[in-house]
Amino acid sequence: MKSADRIPGKLIFVTAGEANEGISAYIGNHVEIFSKNTTTIDMFGSAKYRNYEYGADDHVAVVHTENLPKYASIFVTSAIHKAAHTGKFSYAKNFYAKDADELNISLPIKDGAPDYTFMATFTRAVQKLVIKNVVRYSEEKLASAKQIVAH
Repeated sequence: MKSADRIPGKLIFVTAGEANEGISAYIGNHVEIFSKNTTTIDMFGSAKYRNYEYGADDHVAVVHTENLPKYASIFVTSAIHKAAHTGKFSYAKNFYAKDADELNISLPIKDGAPDYTFMATFTRAVQKLVIKNVVRYSEEKLASAKQIVAH
Protein backbone atom coordinates (compact mmCIF):
# COMPACT_ATOMS: atom_id res chain seq x y z
CA MET A 1 0.00 0.00 0.00
CA LYS A 2 1.50 3.29 -1.12
CA SER A 3 1.71 6.12 1.39
CA ALA A 4 -0.80 8.14 -0.64
CA ASP A 5 -3.39 5.35 -0.30
CA ARG A 6 -3.20 5.15 3.50
CA ILE A 7 -6.16 6.49 5.45
CA PRO A 8 -5.19 7.79 8.92
CA GLY A 9 -6.43 5.53 11.71
CA LYS A 10 -5.44 3.47 14.75
CA LEU A 11 -4.04 0.25 13.26
CA ILE A 12 -0.25 0.02 13.28
CA PHE A 13 1.07 -0.46 9.75
CA VAL A 14 4.44 -2.20 9.35
CA THR A 15 6.74 -1.76 6.36
CA ALA A 16 10.39 -2.56 5.70
CA GLY A 17 13.05 -0.65 7.58
CA GLU A 18 14.75 -0.12 10.89
CA ALA A 19 13.35 3.34 11.72
CA ASN A 20 10.58 3.13 14.31
CA GLU A 21 10.87 -0.67 14.29
CA GLY A 22 9.40 -0.65 10.77
CA ILE A 23 6.21 1.11 11.86
CA SER A 24 5.46 3.60 9.10
CA ALA A 25 1.93 4.76 9.92
CA TYR A 26 -1.31 4.25 11.79
CA ILE A 27 -3.98 3.42 9.26
CA GLY A 28 -7.73 3.09 8.98
CA ASN A 29 -7.68 1.07 5.75
CA HIS A 30 -9.25 -2.37 5.62
CA VAL A 31 -6.25 -4.71 5.53
CA GLU A 32 -5.42 -8.13 6.91
CA ILE A 33 -4.79 -7.80 10.64
CA PHE A 34 -2.03 -9.96 12.06
CA SER A 35 -2.09 -11.23 15.64
CA LYS A 36 0.12 -10.00 18.41
CA ASN A 37 2.96 -12.30 19.52
CA THR A 38 4.09 -12.80 15.91
CA THR A 39 7.31 -12.07 14.05
CA THR A 40 7.82 -10.01 10.92
CA ILE A 41 10.69 -10.32 8.45
CA ASP A 42 11.11 -7.35 6.15
CA MET A 43 12.54 -7.32 2.63
CA PHE A 44 16.05 -6.84 4.04
CA GLY A 45 15.80 -9.94 6.27
CA SER A 46 15.35 -7.97 9.50
CA ALA A 47 13.12 -9.87 11.94
CA LYS A 48 11.13 -8.11 14.65
CA TYR A 49 8.85 -9.37 17.40
CA ARG A 50 5.37 -7.77 17.43
CA ASN A 51 3.38 -7.80 20.67
CA TYR A 52 0.43 -5.94 19.13
CA GLU A 53 -2.02 -6.35 16.27
CA TYR A 54 -0.91 -4.73 13.02
CA GLY A 55 -1.25 -4.59 9.26
CA ALA A 56 1.72 -5.02 6.95
CA ASP A 57 2.67 -4.23 3.38
CA ASP A 58 3.73 -6.79 0.82
CA HIS A 59 7.44 -6.33 1.63
CA VAL A 60 6.90 -7.95 5.03
CA ALA A 61 6.58 -11.68 5.77
CA VAL A 62 4.76 -12.77 8.93
CA VAL A 63 5.85 -15.79 10.98
CA HIS A 64 2.93 -17.12 13.00
CA THR A 65 4.41 -17.62 16.46
CA GLU A 66 1.24 -16.50 18.27
CA ASN A 67 0.74 -19.94 19.85
CA LEU A 68 4.17 -19.92 21.48
CA PRO A 69 4.83 -18.41 24.89
CA LYS A 70 5.77 -14.72 24.51
CA TYR A 71 9.40 -15.10 25.55
CA ALA A 72 9.87 -18.19 23.37
CA SER A 73 8.56 -16.12 20.44
CA ILE A 74 11.15 -13.45 21.22
CA PHE A 75 13.88 -16.13 21.24
CA VAL A 76 12.65 -17.51 17.89
CA THR A 77 12.59 -13.96 16.46
CA SER A 78 16.24 -13.50 17.45
CA ALA A 79 17.17 -16.79 15.80
CA ILE A 80 15.32 -15.80 12.61
CA HIS A 81 16.98 -12.37 12.59
CA LYS A 82 20.43 -13.95 12.96
CA ALA A 83 19.74 -16.32 10.03
CA ALA A 84 18.06 -13.80 7.71
CA HIS A 85 19.71 -10.41 8.38
CA THR A 86 23.08 -11.31 6.91
CA GLY A 87 23.37 -8.73 4.14
CA LYS A 88 22.13 -11.25 1.57
CA PHE A 89 18.88 -9.30 1.08
CA SER A 90 18.61 -5.74 -0.24
CA TYR A 91 16.63 -3.49 -2.58
CA ALA A 92 18.08 -5.54 -5.44
CA LYS A 93 17.27 -8.92 -3.83
CA ASN A 94 14.29 -8.76 -1.47
CA PHE A 95 13.46 -11.32 1.21
CA TYR A 96 10.10 -12.95 0.45
CA ALA A 97 8.02 -15.42 2.46
CA LYS A 98 9.28 -18.25 0.23
CA ASP A 99 12.82 -17.44 1.41
CA ALA A 100 11.84 -18.40 4.95
CA ASP A 101 11.86 -22.05 3.92
CA GLU A 102 15.59 -21.71 3.17
CA LEU A 103 16.50 -20.27 6.58
CA ASN A 104 18.35 -22.53 8.98
CA ILE A 105 17.75 -21.43 12.54
CA SER A 106 19.20 -23.04 15.63
CA LEU A 107 16.86 -23.71 18.52
CA PRO A 108 17.41 -25.69 21.73
CA ILE A 109 15.92 -29.18 21.58
CA LYS A 110 14.57 -31.42 24.32
CA ASP A 111 13.29 -34.92 23.64
CA GLY A 112 13.49 -34.32 19.90
CA ALA A 113 11.34 -31.15 19.88
CA PRO A 114 12.03 -27.44 20.30
CA ASP A 115 12.41 -26.63 24.00
CA TYR A 116 10.13 -23.60 24.26
CA THR A 117 10.31 -23.62 28.07
CA PHE A 118 14.09 -23.22 27.95
CA MET A 119 13.78 -20.49 25.31
CA ALA A 120 11.33 -18.53 27.46
CA THR A 121 13.43 -18.94 30.62
CA PHE A 122 16.63 -17.94 28.82
CA THR A 123 15.02 -14.86 27.25
CA ARG A 124 13.62 -13.70 30.60
CA ALA A 125 17.04 -14.17 32.21
CA VAL A 126 18.74 -12.09 29.50
CA GLN A 127 16.07 -9.41 29.89
CA LYS A 128 16.70 -9.24 33.64
CA LEU A 129 20.46 -8.91 33.09
CA VAL A 130 19.93 -6.08 30.63
CA ILE A 131 17.63 -4.26 33.04
CA LYS A 132 20.16 -4.74 35.85
CA ASN A 133 22.93 -3.28 33.66
CA VAL A 134 20.79 -0.29 32.67
CA VAL A 135 20.01 0.42 36.32
CA ARG A 136 23.70 0.15 37.24
CA TYR A 137 24.67 2.47 34.36
CA SER A 138 22.02 5.01 35.42
CA GLU A 139 23.20 4.90 39.03
CA GLU A 140 26.82 5.47 37.95
CA LYS A 141 25.83 8.41 35.74
CA LEU A 142 23.79 9.93 38.58
CA ALA A 143 26.69 9.49 41.02
CA SER A 144 29.06 11.16 38.53
CA ALA A 145 26.67 14.07 38.04
CA LYS A 146 26.35 14.51 41.82
CA GLN A 147 30.15 14.62 42.16
CA ILE A 148 30.45 17.26 39.46
CA VAL A 149 27.70 19.39 41.03
CA ALA A 150 29.27 19.03 44.50
CA HIS A 151 32.59 20.46 43.27
